[in-house]
Amino acid sequence: MTRFLQIFLYPFSICFGLLMQFRNLLFDFHIFKSVSFSKPVISVGNLSYGGTGKTPHIEYLVRLLQPYGRLATLSRGYGRKSKGFVLGIPGSDVLQLGDEPVQYLNKFEHIVVAVDEKRKRGIQNLLQQFPDLTVILLDDAYQHRYVKPGISILLTDYHRLYPEDFVIPSGTLREFRSNASRADIVIVTKTPKIFSPITRRRILGELKLKSHQQVYFSYIRYQDPVPFIIPSQYDFPDKLTNILLFTGIANDYPLKEHLSRMCSEIITLKFSDHHPYSIKDIEEIVRIFNDLPTHKKVLVTTEKDAMRLKVVEPGTKLGKLPLFYVPMEVAFHGTDKELFDNQILTYATKDQRDR
Repeated sequence: MTRFLQIFLYPFSICFGLLMQFRNLLFDFHIFKSVSFSKPVISVGNLSYGGTGKTPHIEYLVRLLQPYGRLATLSRGYGRKSKGFVLGIPGSDVLQLGDEPVQYLNKFEHIVVAVDEKRKRGIQNLLQQFPDLTVILLDDAYQHRYVKPGISILLTDYHRLYPEDFVIPSGTLREFRSNASRADIVIVTKTPKIFSPITRRRILGELKLKSHQQVYFSYIRYQDPVPFIIPSQYDFPDKLTNILLFTGIANDYPLKEHLSRMCSEIITLKFSDHHPYSIKDIEEIVRIFNDLPTHKKVLVTTEKDAMRLKVVEPGTKLGKLPLFYVPMEVAFHGTDKELFDNQILTYATKDQRDR
């Protein structure tokens, strides 16, 4: 967005921000009620519209907490065609749950995956059906104030920290950046793997955290590419001329940077966040790929996109091509991992220690 357009849209951003601030005041003065639950509830969200890495951070929490009891993830289920409370079962697809919940369901055994646009109702249904749950993880619920989580985690992208951003439409924030004060934990995501103490101090100065807040710094760790169709007739080549990367996520730059080291040239085809792929989209992807003038080429997408592709493309067209998705995990710098893990486990296992 150009500087001129940002300035032109700024009055509209102020109006939207004031509307959200008024809503927040209704919760702050208890006119709208926030409900707490006896079971540990951890919320992961952001001030901006997507792209901060919520999904891999939810997955990190699942891996951390799974040894200590039964977990549930509760999401809105963005992009699904269903309504209300829906429980994930084997075979559930993105039309029923949305892409992130399907990814959690396929990736982890022995966890409960559910969606509900009303998180309070969703938690009540979960606790009624699964009274043995030990922790509930709320995905993208920072603005969902009808539930008061025990720990609220706010994510902010290293490349666009919320102090440097503006409320929509001149920026990407959903509310004024001062509302970051509601968070118990702030995680600066997508940082470089080599992260200097000087940069850390600079960011801490920009965030201006409150005394009750803890800050941690995470980065992305990509795994080996996985074939879209298993078993696959293709292996990921060691030497490539072209990679055609197509994505329907908010920010694809970290993956693009990662893949650029593996080929001479990377071609990108970008769709909107949570884009529901159509047969026409797939035909266009196949056409562009086939037109690349080399045999040393592959198609790559994200794990989240792969969940959506399988609804419209079970393997008839793309399955015949060398298509891979790249899973990713988050990791923490230095002592941040130990400190973050301890803070989460201290809260989430308190009931078990008190027995």
